[in-house]
Amino acid sequence: MHPERDFVLDGPLPAGAEATFRDLELRTLVAAMAAGDGFVAEVARRALLDPLKDPAAIEHRQAVLRDGLANPEVVRALYDLAGATIERPKRSSWGSLRDNPGYGVRHSREVLRIFVEAFRELRRLAEREAERFESAGFNTFFDLVQRELTDAYLAEIEAHLHELAFRDGVVVSARLGPGNKAIDRVLRAPRARAGSAWTRLGRRLQQRFARVDAELTFELPPREEKLARALADERDRGLERVAAVLAGAIEHILAFFQALRAETAFYLGCLHLAGRLDALGAPRCMPEPRPSHEGLRAGAGLYDPCLALNAGRPAVGNDLAADDVALVIITGANQGGKTTFVRSVGLAQLLLQAGLFVAARSYRASVAPTIFTHFRREEDATMRRGKLDEELARMRAIVAHLRPGSLLLLNESFAATNEREGSEIARQIVRALTEVGVRVFFVTHLDDFARSHYQSSGDQGSGDGVRFLRAQRERDGTRTFELIEAPPERTSHGEDLYRAIFAADAAAPEA
Repeated sequence: MHPERDFVLDGPLPAGAEATFRDLELRTLVAAMAAGDGFVAEVARRALLDPLKDPAAIEHRQAVLRDGLANPEVVRALYDLAGATIERPKRSSWGSLRDNPGYGVRHSREVLRIFVEAFRELRRLAEREAERFESAGFNTFFDLVQRELTDAYLAEIEAHLHELAFRDGVVVSARLGPGNKAIDRVLRAPRARAGSAWTRLGRRLQQRFARVDAELTFELPPREEKLARALADERDRGLERVAAVLAGAIEHILAFFQALRAETAFYLGCLHLAGRLDALGAPRCMPEPRPSHEGLRAGAGLYDPCLALNAGRPAVGNDLAADDVALVIITGANQGGKTTFVRSVGLAQLLLQAGLFVAARSYRASVAPTIFTHFRREEDATMRRGKLDEELARMRAIVAHLRPGSLLLLNESFAATNEREGSEIARQIVRALTEVGVRVFFVTHLDDFARSHYQSSGDQGSGDGVRFLRAQRERDGTRTFELIEAPPERTSHGEDLYRAIFAADAAAPEA
């Protein structure tokens, strides 16, 4: 997922991530990516909420994703192999490897044999499938597997594991220290087992029945449990360093398979999401990431993928032309698609910076250093302060993390007070943010705020880096859910409410 480092699943998320997750309804998107797999959901959530900042890193991930979309069965095979390798051993016992060296060595041998078997399967997969991939990410991975996991290397590991069975017993040397206690214990290599099976058997019988100098041999009396425990303790102390080395090897190899599982989980989630959108007939495209300073943001057929997933059909798309635009003001009738549109912009930016495809026919955007949402909250009976105070407190927390090129999505912000006061608050905050290079999309019913910006932006309403979009409404009140470039209207469309309430009475014949 990264050109030069592993994907990190743990650690704190960027500021505002939880609010973004809620405001953009990312739960629907993550559920579609997970397809019922909790681990894939965890990885997808992390990748979406911790966006990349470098266009080159995004393009690297996009190239890997293209390979994954072209070879979905290989991505699934890698994910399944990594998961099965991690889950197969009894992980609950790994923590005791250093506590009981004798048990640790025996158990480590079993676990490492599982890993060697997984390495062989991974190498076979790489040899079979590598030629089908073009991305630097997959090619580097497959090259590493084939170069490092050779037959000679795996045979050497198995030879070491065979020796660690200690079939001829454990040979430990030590010196006598103070109080005649053993010190400086050293585990000795087992004797070579050369020759045929009959030769080895004869040597073993000869060793067993040969006369041995009594001064160099000690045989435990029958039923001497204390001495047996003491001897076992000496054996375990001799095995401590070996047990520690094996435990470290297990942790190292386990980390490799955990990283493989996490990174393939992300691309598996992308495959799930692509399958869901394709089944709906909803378009998707690989976007073009641009450097932050260019200030570009444009697309065709941009739509909210969460809406399409929930509705089970393609959503209405909108075109966006906001290159070199600092402020986009979105007005129009209620339930006309304004909030859905601003969500589509936020989701497109997150998907782009996660290295995914975007829900649009085409999309191009500059990378945003930070992405924040400030959406209207429902009334909360537990709040200890008013809604306006709560909105301003959230905005103050956001401002501390905004940078030139950051993207801020406002939805009905500062509407918790009267029109005049709300407009003035919005005017001052938005002006301060756009002057330092923050890109703002603002869905609002604050007429004074919207019209004052339109009047100061020239005859076409597109001067001073401001763009005005309006949700379409037919004469009979029908919503098209399409947004057009148009000035804000003074009406709040109260006629729609009148028709909804009194249409039946108006249509009834007079008595």
